[in-house]
This record gives sequence, C-alpha cells and structure tokens, in this order.
Amino acid sequence: MPRSAARYGSKTALVVGERRLSYANLNQSTNRLANALVALGVRPGDRVTLYAANGWEWVVAYYAVLKAGGIVNPINMMLTPSEVSYVVNDCGARIIITSADKALPLAELKSTMPADHLIVFGDGPVAGTHVLDELIGRASDEFEMVARRSEDISTIGYTSGTTGHPKGAMLTQRAVIYNSVMTATMHVRTVADTVVTALPCAHVYGNIVMNGALITGGTLILMERFNAEEALKLLVEHRATLFDGVPTMYMYMLAVPSIAAFDLSNLARCTVGGQTMPVAKMQEVEQRFGCPLLELWGMTEIAGCGTTHPFYAGSRLGSIGIGLPGVECRTAAVDDARRTLACAEIGELMVRGPIVMKGYYGNEAATRETIETGGWLHTGDLARTDEEGYISIVDRKKDMILTGGYNIYPAEIERVIAAHPAVAMVAVGGIPDELKGEIAKAYVVLKPGTSASADEIISHCRRDLAAYKVPRAVAFVGDLPKTSTGKIMRRALKSLN
Repeated sequence: MPRSAARYGSKTALVVGERRLSYANLNQSTNRLANALVALGVRPGDRVTLYAANGWEWVVAYYAVLKAGGIVNPINMMLTPSEVSYVVNDCGARIIITSADKALPLAELKSTMPADHLIVFGDGPVAGTHVLDELIGRASDEFEMVARRSEDISTIGYTSGTTGHPKGAMLTQRAVIYNSVMTATMHVRTVADTVVTALPCAHVYGNIVMNGALITGGTLILMERFNAEEALKLLVEHRATLFDGVPTMYMYMLAVPSIAAFDLSNLARCTVGGQTMPVAKMQEVEQRFGCPLLELWGMTEIAGCGTTHPFYAGSRLGSIGIGLPGVECRTAAVDDARRTLACAEIGELMVRGPIVMKGYYGNEAATRETIETGGWLHTGDLARTDEEGYISIVDRKKDMILTGGYNIYPAEIERVIAAHPAVAMVAVGGIPDELKGEIAKAYVVLKPGTSASADEIISHCRRDLAAYKVPRAVAFVGDLPKTSTGKIMRRALKSLN
C-alpha cells in the first residue's frame, strides 16, 4: 500500500457506494488503523479476524492488519456466530473486526473465544466494543510498517468445511502477493483499468481481484453485494474495463430484460471462476458484453488463482487455461498421485509452486493428506490436459455421480442443459435410486418469459449425451442454493427435492 500510494497519490483507488478513497487516503486510513491495532496489543504473528461484507472498512482493515505485522483471518460473512466462534478459537484470533449487524451475537459469545477486543463499524453501537471510525479518527497518520519475511504467514483462510469442521489454510506473504501479481500479469491489469466486482473480499478470488487492482494502480469499484442490474449500471457509469465474477453473476446479468440498453463498449475483458461455466453461456456473455471472457481456476489452499488464460494468447472456452508463471500443474491417477497421466486422460489436478499453502493451521494430519512429500497439492478436481498444456476441469471428485457402475460428471450435463434457449441456470446432483444406486437430477431455473417441460429438457439432453448420462428427473425451481461468492452448492440441491 505505501508503494502504491507513493506512485498514484490522488488517483481514485476504491469506490464503495458513495465512498471514494484515493491511494493517499487509503494509505492514511490503513496507517491510522494499524496504529490503533498496535495500541490494542496486536503483535507480529497475531491473528485478526475480519467478519463482514464488502465495504471500504473491510479493505482498510485488511491492509492495516498486514501493516501491523498481523495475520488476516478472513471469514465468510454467511457463517453463523457459532461457526465464527469455532474458527476464532481454532486460529486463536486476538481481535475480531466486524459490522454492527454481526456484532451483537458475537459480543454474547465473547467469553467463549480468545479474542481480547471486538471492533465494530456501521450503524448502531454495541456495548463493550470499539468503534472502528473512532479508532481511525484519533490515531496518527504515520506508521512504520512492520517488516515481515516472504515465508511468514499473511493469511489463514478457512475452507468451506463441506465435511466436518473447516480447516485453516496458512498462506504466506509470498503466496498472496505472487498470486495477485501473476494473475494481474496474465490478465494485463494496469493503471488504466477500472474494475467492477461483487466478489467477497474475504474469498481468495475476491482477494486477488482487490490486490491486483491496488498493486497495479487501477480503480476498484467494489459492490457490497451483487445485484445484476446494479452491476450493469456501474459498468456503464464508471466506463469499466474489467468485470470479475462467478458464473451465476453473468447468468443473472444475461437475464436482465433491458441488458441491450447498457453500453458495455469500454469492457476490454472479463474473468470468470469459482465454478465451471457452460460454454454456451460463455459464448452468450462474449456476444452481449463484446469482450473476451477469461476463465480461471483456483482454491483457498493456493491463495487464489492457479490457472488462467493469458489475455494476449486468446482463450479457449471451456478450459481453465494454463498454470500461472512459476506454477506447475499436472493430472495424476486418482489411485496413485505419483503417476502422471497422458494427455486427454481424466485424473486429479495437482499443483506445485510458490502459491501452495504451508499447510492447515494446527492440523498436521490433514496437511499430510493434502500435500505430497514432493510438494504437490491435491486439489480434489478431476481434469484433463491437452497437447498444448491447456487444462479442462471435468468436475469435483466428490460431486461425481455413480449410476449403475458408470461415472457421471454433473458439469457435463449442466453444460448441455445450459445450451437450451429457455434455461437461465442449471445444477445437477445425484439422488438415491434402488436399482442404480444414484441417478442424476437436474434443477433448472428458466429465463423470464420462457417455458419448458421436463420431457423437453430430457429430449434436449439425449441429442448430446450418452443414454446413461441423461438425467432421469428434472425439477423447475425459482433459484439455486449458492454460497456467499455466488457458487452453486450442489450439496444443498437435495433441499429442493
């Protein structure tokens, strides 16, 4: 932040709603909060939890913690107070920074957590807490940033915890910066860019978008929460050159009836990640937005992006691109991680390089299961690689459906159904079946003003899928269960049955 402030000074760094901060303003605010954190007892290596939605306060708190030598513990804002309590206890956070709407239940749980202080921002005071604005207001503008080594921990990011308790991935200073810089390099992010995003800053995808914009001197237009029509308005208002999002965000924007009225001619490229996106929908985005859509892939354990498309090399829709510079990727046999598979064979995607986490905080057994002796990280994603090294994700290992002895990948079915002209969004999950063990069921959200029947969707699938892959059931739903980043939660589809 000091380096960007020295280079870009009065240039607008961050816009959130009506709030605008220049690089100089942002640096000053982070200095002030860093001073306040040190005064509250934060020392190098101490963990500080950030539990809030997107906002200028989140961004200021993030850089202030790092300036003070602390370790950032960003938490998904959708977690319940008891889930937050688990994470705070697991990593031993000294301070929690949160918004007023989240503070009261946390204050009631404070005696069960190791945190010494609760810092709150937003409307409504909470007894026994510190007010972020007041801390910033009375602290000094000057702060000498605490020196940290590249191998020191920058962030402890917790996995989603789909099985058992979530695990804290320890990400080094080098991993976070390297990932942000190399992702920005691949996408050619520069001082001339204005980036619009609603990706949560607490998520690694949102984090590299935030860091990438502020490292390169761009302007970040940060949405507090995603709204399709509002996103389109911001793209036009700010003459944005870049939009970063997950597949559902693009699908919602495509479904806005007045999308043709928005002038998106300033967009130079968009990125999509977090989940595979059907090629038919990617083609529709490129046509409507008038720019390339660069797919990327990443995960918490690698501090963000692991693969993407180099902007000048052109994208191959349906592929996640190639590894970041200095990052090795390979597909390994599912039953033997030491064996690398040939081109086109489906195996587990494995990653090695400077972006890989040190391990899971306080959990050596899980670390050994995830990182091989040679440094290769298990991703849990099934993929194939072509002759030129471009990687395509087939699906998550845990999402695979086993029907009558055949492996079915939900993403493959989703890609086909998404090409139907009436379909806005689709997700496929497995449901129990007495004869086949499991069968595939499609959950379909239709575009406004369209209609389709289950038989029509199934007939559409039969044209492009082998008989055993065709879903045996179709449900039409108003929406799909999603995470805070907008990723579809396949594990929650059964709640729609």
